Amino acid sequence: MIDWEQALNPEQLAVVQNGDGHCLVLAGAGSGKTRAITYRVGYLLEKGVAPENILLVTFTNKAAREMISRVEFLIGSEVRLPWSGTFHHVGYRILKKYASLFGYKNTFSILDAEDSTDLLKFCLKQEGIDRAARRFPSPKVLQAIISYARNAKTTIEDALDSQHPQWREIAEQIRHVGLEYQKRKKEANAMDFDDLLVNTQLLLTESERVRQKFSQQFQYVLVDEYQDTNKIQASIIKLFSSHHHNLLVVGDDAQSIYSFRAAEIKNILDFEKEYPDTKVFRLETNYRSTPEILAVANEVIANNDNQYKKELKSVVGACVRPEVQAFTDAQEEAEFIAARILERCDEGVALPDMAVLFRAAHHSQALEVELTKRGIPYDYRGGVRFFERAHVKDVLAYLRLINNIEDAVAWSRVLNMQVGIGPAGAETITLSLNHLITLSPPIDLRPLGSLLSPRGQVGWNDFLQVWSRLEGVDEKTPSELIRAVIESKYQEYLEAEYPDYRERLQDLEQLAVISLRETDLNQFLATASLQESYSARQAQAGEVADNKERMVLSTIHQAKGLEWEAVFVLNMSAGQFPSERAVREANGLEEERRLFYVAITRAKKHLYFSYPLMASFGGLQGPSMLLDEIDQRLFDHHAAEGGTVFASSDDKIDGITYEAIDRPVRSFLKDLDEL
Repeated sequence: MIDWEQALNPEQLAVVQNGDGHCLVLAGAGSGKTRAITYRVGYLLEKGVAPENILLVTFTNKAAREMISRVEFLIGSEVRLPWSGTFHHVGYRILKKYASLFGYKNTFSILDAEDSTDLLKFCLKQEGIDRAARRFPSPKVLQAIISYARNAKTTIEDALDSQHPQWREIAEQIRHVGLEYQKRKKEANAMDFDDLLVNTQLLLTESERVRQKFSQQFQYVLVDEYQDTNKIQASIIKLFSSHHHNLLVVGDDAQSIYSFRAAEIKNILDFEKEYPDTKVFRLETNYRSTPEILAVANEVIANNDNQYKKELKSVVGACVRPEVQAFTDAQEEAEFIAARILERCDEGVALPDMAVLFRAAHHSQALEVELTKRGIPYDYRGGVRFFERAHVKDVLAYLRLINNIEDAVAWSRVLNMQVGIGPAGAETITLSLNHLITLSPPIDLRPLGSLLSPRGQVGWNDFLQVWSRLEGVDEKTPSELIRAVIESKYQEYLEAEYPDYRERLQDLEQLAVISLRETDLNQFLATASLQESYSARQAQAGEVADNKERMVLSTIHQAKGLEWEAVFVLNMSAGQFPSERAVREANGLEEERRLFYVAITRAKKHLYFSYPLMASFGGLQGPSMLLDEIDQRLFDHHAAEGGTVFASSDDKIDGITYEAIDRPVRSFLKDLDEL
């Protein structure tokens, strides 16, 4: 027999022993929510509930495996919970048995993301849409639009309004492509990941027999990370629990940060409206962070109106207050973070126990270069390293051609991104260049288009528009050339090809900023190549090296659910975090606060906030409004060696606190204002 009272704190014990009926468990960060939900499963099994009568839904297969292993450890024997896993996994199991009820064979295939985009390419052809002849989103962008609309249970038009307004004028054509895509999947007896959810909901809604079977079978339904569910998932859970009404959901509205994936925070905020007999449990005892860190977290989230009020309480001993540091620019900020990481290493903190978090991927670029310089190994979460990103390599390829027109590799990359030019066309162009290069300069590239097919000539003309901008740059410095590419036809290419084109443009703007330090194009390209080469070598070494030797760089979204001894949150600047776009969106600022809350609560003992006073794209900037909302007495404001500091003061000019900044930077700022 398990001694439940000995194993759990009073908050967790209440969930485990009183979790019948409709239950909402508000589990604050670091409060042991996984422990509560797994012990609840163990409690049900001990009380004689059969494993097949328990439905345990998680968001990742890894989380499901971890919970099952914990249950096995708890009860001291092997347990098979046949109905545990992700929403998609559960849906797949049901649909395999009942697919024939809505026109599928039980042998249906599952399309992954690449399969979906390939099918959408075919649908574009069937609809007679030639992307060489007209501006139209790529299959990858179309897939993102269609997926969001389905998961949010909204129209294509509404999805475009909220996520991709640049394509609103062709909403009708996109809707037709979406219908063709659905038709082709059905004909191919195939479903994509969204179908696994949509069709499961449809099956449970339309077939009373199937709904009764599973709602009667699932005596207890438990859902983890409920704040991340979308409308379809919430509907499925309601249908599964419609007979016994034993539904226990665990989540934290303060950590709902995935609205861009159609996660619906109202699912958790309106749970009591949906189920009026709900019992609400709060897990507010935090086992992760110091009281000083939690004081900041509590104050941050208290500014949100739409929330369940919670107050995290630490069981960890008092330590040091979080630090806020201001720096002249991103380079100085990166130098400070790298130096402090090495200091922490000297004090005995292992590299994997430290992480640097950021709002957007492009914020990390200066730090990546600095870490590389100092030989500090790191893992990158939430994307690929800066110089390995496709759009960065695209722009560098254009610059390589300006620097060396004989660069066949750069030609191949640049030409293959043009509509209508494939490997064969690219090879034709590069072979013909050999003759042109022997002629006296200047070289006229325009006639080469005649060697291509009519469709390829369209792509060639697009290339020439970019090329003419590059040739028209007076001072061919790296920064000016990069901005020429950004302002060219290439921007339309990004917009059409990638759902996250805004973030990619920000990456390129950052590339232009860091290149300001280089006036020699050849030297800049060599430095960029060496940086990329170092990243590749480090990644290759990582395949065999001990992961314990590397620290972590991560977007905050990717850091959710993780924890580190020391956490640095960089670029806490006005206009950067929260992002300007988020502030303009409905409820956007509240989600940004939740994102900030997630970042703060990843830290166990040491927490640092930093920001540059000089904006990347010129001009001055102050601290993020998210920092300004916090009682400054909760922070330590002091300068690191060679650094600067932002401290609490009412003496502000244009949002910058001059008297709070040490003298060299204060003088620097005032000199700028006098220009």
